[in-house]
Amino acid sequence: MTDITPAPRIDRPVFPEGYGIPDTTDGLLPWSDVEARLVAATAYWLATTRPDGRPHVVPRWGVWLDGRFWYDGAPTTRHAVNLTTNPACALHLESGTQTVIVEGESHPARADADDLGARLSAAFVKYKDQGYSPGPDSWAGEDGGGLRVLTPHRALAWFSFPGDATRFRFR
Repeated sequence: MTDITPAPRIDRPVFPEGYGIPDTTDGLLPWSDVEARLVAATAYWLATTRPDGRPHVVPRWGVWLDGRFWYDGAPTTRHAVNLTTNPACALHLESGTQTVIVEGESHPARADADDLGARLSAAFVKYKDQGYSPGPDSWAGEDGGGLRVLTPHRALAWFSFPGDATRFRFR
């Protein structure tokens, strides 16, 4: 399976006056550099909204594969319950200076063992030393084994703010 998320449109993010965001496109980050950080990361922060409007943020393990973020867990966790009511969410990597922020929607998913499940299992190998190594059939059941997928709508990234601050729009 190839990347199922279309290549993003790339431009400058909008910041208030005085942040020093360049007026030109010189120095914009390529999506491939940002995506490489999403693939390599082992700790992600997922922000959701509770039904009463209060925010909720939780650290998540997951993998960036096929242009999307895949993660699993019990459907009764606070973030999964939040996403049932409002699928909009944001995903952040840990650094505030090597910044990657992805906004999109998260929905339940499932993965057949002989296709996506095998590729997800291979990608999750990065957590083996932490004691987590799901097999290819982990997400093939009727409930998908708690698998969820975040499809990006937009992303912001910078590795040397403000000169390379870049916005990526996927739709």
